[in-house]
Amino acid sequence: MSPRPHRPARAALPPWIAHALRAQRGPVPWSAVARGALSAGPLLLAATLADRTSLGVVAAIAAMLAGINDRPGSRRSSVRRLGAPALAGAAGLLVGTYAGDHAGPVALTAVLTGLGLVAGGISAVGPVASGAGTQLLVAAAIGAGMPLPEDGPTRALAFLAGAGWLLTLRLALPTPGAMTGDFRFDGERDAVAGVYDAIAALLDAAGTGHATARRAALTAALDDAQDALDGPRLRRFASSAAERRLHGQYAAALPLAEAATALAWAGEPVGARAGEGPRRLAAAVRENTPTGPLPAPSRSAPALRALDDALLRAAEAFDRGAGRDLHTRRRGVRNLLRTVLGAGGREYGLRVALCFGTSVALAQALHHAHWYGRHEHWYWLPATAVFLVKPDLGPLVSRVLCRAAGTVLGALLFAGFAALLPRPAGLVALVAVCGALIPVATRHFAALTAVVTVLVLSLVMVGGEPQASVGRLVETLLACGIVLFVGHLPMPGERGGQVRARLATAADAAHAYLTHVLAERGTAGAPLGEDDDRAARWTLRREAYRTLAEARAAIARAAAELPALARHSEGADEVAALLERLVDTTTACAVHRDDTGRLDAAHRERLAELLDELAVRRGRVGLPTPTGPSAALPEPSPAG
Repeated sequence: MSPRPHRPARAALPPWIAHALRAQRGPVPWSAVARGALSAGPLLLAATLADRTSLGVVAAIAAMLAGINDRPGSRRSSVRRLGAPALAGAAGLLVGTYAGDHAGPVALTAVLTGLGLVAGGISAVGPVASGAGTQLLVAAAIGAGMPLPEDGPTRALAFLAGAGWLLTLRLALPTPGAMTGDFRFDGERDAVAGVYDAIAALLDAAGTGHATARRAALTAALDDAQDALDGPRLRRFASSAAERRLHGQYAAALPLAEAATALAWAGEPVGARAGEGPRRLAAAVRENTPTGPLPAPSRSAPALRALDDALLRAAEAFDRGAGRDLHTRRRGVRNLLRTVLGAGGREYGLRVALCFGTSVALAQALHHAHWYGRHEHWYWLPATAVFLVKPDLGPLVSRVLCRAAGTVLGALLFAGFAALLPRPAGLVALVAVCGALIPVATRHFAALTAVVTVLVLSLVMVGGEPQASVGRLVETLLACGIVLFVGHLPMPGERGGQVRARLATAADAAHAYLTHVLAERGTAGAPLGEDDDRAARWTLRREAYRTLAEARAAIARAAAELPALARHSEGADEVAALLERLVDTTTACAVHRDDTGRLDAAHRERLAELLDELAVRRGRVGLPTPTGPSAALPEPSPAG
């Protein structure tokens, strides 16, 4: 046979283009689609029938913004995920309305720029804070620029009513195919069951090349469960037994996850029997039933003995239906302020302030320019800039490309719909359809932009304004140019502040975990769950892995930027990988010490190697040395 002709390798796309073409995958969230269809459209219809169309427009905008934050998860976590941004949006609407009514163009620009500085710094704290910062600025621009007859407090109440309506739907409507028992806890049970499934998958992958990926999947599952259980109790008294059971099931998974991580670190296969117990626990969580007999793994190694002990304690915890609160992230006000005022918060705050303030100033200039035509809805330009400057939506160029493409598509679609649909009934129906599409469109920024463009243009026309697709397109392109320019401007201090801040937080968490393990005074063979040191250790371990996952996400986004920006985070990925290996090794040390009461020479040598290499790598990427109680690592204390 003649040899096959050689085919040249297909050139890989640059990361910033590949990211723009990538979309999230998964099943259609039908429950979120139903909530979206029942939110903005019906609110607008009710207000139109009551002859309060302007309030209906405000409520529909709030429902739309809440729909963007309506992601999969538990009902209790949705209270914070939807409620906090809604409160921030109402406050922004008040500030924007007052500033728009009483301040001139220069003073208005100054006020909104200062608001952008504050909102940008707050957004660095996390996803919920980022959503709150976004809604604060978008609502402030709408309050200052949207011509409405109502005063500020009335607008704010309408905004809260719109977001509150979607939150009410989220809490009240059952999920299709909800699990056994009270549907209000289906999200929590699903998340906790996912942890046990991830533990089983990690045990199956021990000794193979898939172990690292499975350990990362376990971290993600624990993060999801932690978020699902974090929030107010939905029924404080009637659901107390269910609350205790969920807490106990989550707490029982932590020592299992620790033992599974130690087994994966050892790099030796453990057999299929080891993963059978966690799978049965996952089924018990999903079906809300007793665990039944669990197969015991071999007890030939410290980590296997820890796994067997953890399975026994998990079965007892499931039967008791009670457990400690180990899911809450204990981050004090001091740490939150350090995040806001640190390098990441300062850099993000400055960029948001510059983008938002510049877009407000330009929009005001166009608003008062005779050659441009007095355009009442000038808020589109700064509101677009707010979404574009958010780094958690992807790399900068990817965001700009997707926003431009989505706006063009949305404007063209709306122009066609506006020519065909009756008014206002057809436009109200279009708002309802767009509300239903938002949960699916959030998988890609361009698709989300297209849907939001159609929805907002529909709201503007229902409010009495003429068709304005061309104006929206021009202002979107102006916002894209502003954000691209500001995004590449040099800022005070080092570039890549967000990445360095996340990585520094992860390093501090890893060192705090290692410090605790080396200083821990537990007794070899002590019963699980009866030692406060171990509960604190599991909490510290969770925080170390969670902050590492957040740092990894920030590094991945930075790596997909244009080379001029991506180079500022070079070397960060290697530091994150070293920190992960350090936390894995610390976990293996903790499990070994629980069993034997000491650390052997191999564990000590591995820790020393990782710490030495980490010190060198940290200096190369400009990270400070750990501060606080984890700065100096103590010698391991004797057991007993």
